[in-house]
Amino acid sequence: MRKIDFKKFHQEHWSSEEMSKFEIVAGFVQGILDHNFDQVIAKYKDHPYIQHNRSVPRGIEAIVNTNSAMAKRFPEFFLDPKHVYLDGDFVIFHSHVTLKAKHRGNDRKGLNVVDIWKIVDGKIVEHWDSIQPLDFMSRLFTLFTGGAIRNNDGVF
Repeated sequence: MRKIDFKKFHQEHWSSEEMSKFEIVAGFVQGILDHNFDQVIAKYKDHPYIQHNRSVPRGIEAIVNTNSAMAKRFPEFFLDPKHVYLDGDFVIFHSHVTLKAKHRGNDRKGLNVVDIWKIVDGKIVEHWDSIQPLDFMSRLFTLFTGGAIRNNDGVF
């Protein structure tokens, strides 16, 4: 798997508490991208993880299962963070998601994704995302995968 250089996002003005929140999310994301699904579940299983993407069930195991299925279907799937923002309890990634390695770096392919995680007491308690397909195939993909409502958490 491809490692993300999370250190490039570090900002001098981040407090130690903000850095800790960032590292929680960075570890979670890297674990998913490394397909270390059992390790992610073991490390984050006690995080409440309310999921605000209506097409994904609530809970750490549900998001891991969703990403595990995605990895089987699209083994070259990758989330490439472009910007990271911290605001209080919130860690925000603005990323380019691609399903094929050859599309990495091509901003006309894949998905433009903003992920927002809320971290309280060292735990991921909530997650929101906003997804913009960048090409026809990505629009088709989101059409077919985004229809079922799998939680009642609301989008806001």
